[in-house]
Amino acid sequence: MSRSPRVARIQIGLDQRSSSPTIDKVREPVVTVEDVRSLAMSLPRTTEALVRDRVKFRVGRIVYIAFSRDETVMGFAFPKEEREALVRSEPDKFLMPETSDLRYHWVEVRLEALDELEMRELVLDAWRMVVPKSVAAAYDSS
Repeated sequence: MSRSPRVARIQIGLDQRSSSPTIDKVREPVVTVEDVRSLAMSLPRTTEALVRDRVKFRVGRIVYIAFSRDETVMGFAFPKEEREALVRSEPDKFLMPETSDLRYHWVEVRLEALDELEMRELVLDAWRMVVPKSVAAAYDSS
């Protein structure tokens, strides 16, 4: 499905008290599951799975991207040693994983706070963590 370029929609109205015009930007989701699917399924060895009503992308049995059931949060493979710094750097965007997932190389991001360029970087880096180095190198050189 083709989508129009991502731009903020502008809503024009009148201020009830002063009768002067107002302009409000209405934030629409910048990144969707479909956007991630399009990129992830183009990566070698990736498969998609629906597990307990959650969309997941994996290589073999290793999951590198997973969405919350309501598709507002994306979890992704990320080095354990760096995740606290990432979450502290942008706490409105990034989240620590649930307690049960702390043992994994994993962090989460709110999709509403993510733009397409950053999504591409996060997905590609997560994928590189789970594929053999030779596969990643071949992809990077193509």
